[in-house]
Amino acid sequence: MKRHASLLATAALALTLSAPAFAQTAPTAGHAVIGTWGFDPATMDTSVKPGNDFNRYASGGWLDATTIPADRPSWSPWDVIYDQSQEQLKAIIENSAAHPESSPEAQRIGDFYASYMDEARVNALGAKPLDAGLAVIRAAHDRTDIARIMGKSFGGAGKSLFALQVFEDLKDPNTNSAYIAQDGLGLPDRDYYLEASFAEKKTAYQAYVAQMLGKIGWANPEQAAANIVAFETKVAEKSWTKVESRQMDKIYNPMTLSEVAAYAPGFDWAAWAEAANLPAAAHTVVNEKTALPEIAAIFGATDLDTLKAYAAFHFTDQAAGVLSQDFVDASFAFHGTVLNGVAQNRPRWNRAVRTVNGSLGEALGKEYVRLHFPASSKTAMEALVQNLLAAMTERLKRLDWMSPETKEQALYKIAHFGVKVGYPDEWRSYDGLEIRKDDLFGNTERAAAFEWAFQLSNTTKPVNPREWGMTPQTLNAYYNPPRNEIVFPAAILQAPFFDPNADMAVNYGGIGAVIGHEITHGFDDQGRKVDGDGVLRDWWTAEDAAKFEAQARIFGAEYDATFPLPGMHVNGDLTMGENIADFGGLLMALDAYHLSLNGKPAPVINGLTGDQRLFLGWAQVWREKAREAALQQQLATDPHSPAEVRATVPIRNIQAWYDAFGVKPGDEKYIAPADRAVIW
Repeated sequence: MKRHASLLATAALALTLSAPAFAQTAPTAGHAVIGTWGFDPATMDTSVKPGNDFNRYASGGWLDATTIPADRPSWSPWDVIYDQSQEQLKAIIENSAAHPESSPEAQRIGDFYASYMDEARVNALGAKPLDAGLAVIRAAHDRTDIARIMGKSFGGAGKSLFALQVFEDLKDPNTNSAYIAQDGLGLPDRDYYLEASFAEKKTAYQAYVAQMLGKIGWANPEQAAANIVAFETKVAEKSWTKVESRQMDKIYNPMTLSEVAAYAPGFDWAAWAEAANLPAAAHTVVNEKTALPEIAAIFGATDLDTLKAYAAFHFTDQAAGVLSQDFVDASFAFHGTVLNGVAQNRPRWNRAVRTVNGSLGEALGKEYVRLHFPASSKTAMEALVQNLLAAMTERLKRLDWMSPETKEQALYKIAHFGVKVGYPDEWRSYDGLEIRKDDLFGNTERAAAFEWAFQLSNTTKPVNPREWGMTPQTLNAYYNPPRNEIVFPAAILQAPFFDPNADMAVNYGGIGAVIGHEITHGFDDQGRKVDGDGVLRDWWTAEDAAKFEAQARIFGAEYDATFPLPGMHVNGDLTMGENIADFGGLLMALDAYHLSLNGKPAPVINGLTGDQRLFLGWAQVWREKAREAALQQQLATDPHSPAEVRATVPIRNIQAWYDAFGVKPGDEKYIAPADRAVIW
């Protein structure tokens, strides 16, 4: 979903799946083998009781046979399809390079790729592309100059203490606002600075900062690195947690820029906004309100030399991937190996495709759709979406814990869901973006500036309802609360993600549950705070809200009690929205599958009933092997639970799972009916 990272992502503005979903067999030796009916029972482990370890029962054979490739933090069915999409995009890019005369977009695509693949030239340049940017940092005379440098970073490499993003206004969804949020940390989360369990990562980070500063000739890099990490640690101490930052009603705080400056002195907000080219007429909203004055005060009390070193390091760190091999290797050694446990970087062509795709996504998407997304897939998906919406509508009508007043609003919301499938109705133009074959660093800087200018232009225009937050080739899906819409890019609808010829029980357990997942985001712990018109408001009776929250606490406790790593459990509050979406999506898929049978009994295939195949399809969607470092980072930062947890926890609250597999008291994962969560 590739605009800039959303400030409201943790508040469900663009909540996504951590991996695309379709019941397929696991990759072995880099290949996917799919059963003729969309499911491969050979990769199960039927020696395990379903009620003791359903993940092992569904995918034990795959788990035993699968090795994570050296260049990956994890391996799952998603990675197989991702590799397929990368090959498809590579073919499109190479064809564009071979036929630059076909269109200006083809010229840009081919030239950008060529600039990345010209490894000899990139290596010969070394750190030279950084010279101009570093000269500006070295010349900074005061903190106002540093604030300007931070503001300028939104259109290029670098980092700001405060993030800035343009999205729909949560109180007026037809208007765009500029959201200001906490930022500034080089490690994945505040916990990496503050928790003893991440002490080794923090030490490695300081060494990496010193290494990068040394490579650009910064004076006394070791001491400068220690000062930077101490500075970021102070910022981390005052930053909101990810759980706090996902509370949609808490992060909506309208303030003019002058009000922000008065509220959070110590930082030159006017210079920052001017350097960012934020229009004076832009409506601004502050996210983590109480953190801003604390972080601004830290900035105001920090010596200029440390702030300059901080700016220089982050400028270098963000640019490292498009510099010479020594910078690439140093960056990968920390970001890839230390933080994610990955031993080997991706091939250069793969990194080139990712970079071009990140900068010219819709130009590539137009051709991707033409080649890989037939109209029949769009039609089939639209029909499935309507089936799932109908299932959710009936489920809402049957709720016995919700009052008529709240239920009326809930039904209004589901009736006004928007649906986007495949690709946008209108495509982005990249006219005016200069791309040169001999200037990789310049291409990335100009592309970032072009994208930033596009985002800022939205602050002075009404919301464009046809705009997408993901390119068609993105293997993901999302729900957007201010638009009350669900969006399914073409890539997630490719075979074998969705195969109209496969068993429908498997399809509903896979893509059906994905659709239901996104629909449920409109009714998760944060999405429920937005009404059917996309307005952030409380449309619940106090009694109904209390009932919902009580059930959510029961559900969250099940995740808190799950330990994917020794000493590290799933954070039920951080992952609540995605967990509820998994739960609701699976319930909707089950309902929709039964409705699709039109009163007829489900066929038995390979000795498996329809419900059994649906639940097994769901479990095999989330089969994954992950490296410990990657899993550690996920548990600390990701609003999605680890894949194994997604496969096994929601089902424990669904009676149909117990019935399908004969799960009984005494089985390890049995929950008594009175103790199960009941939400949607």
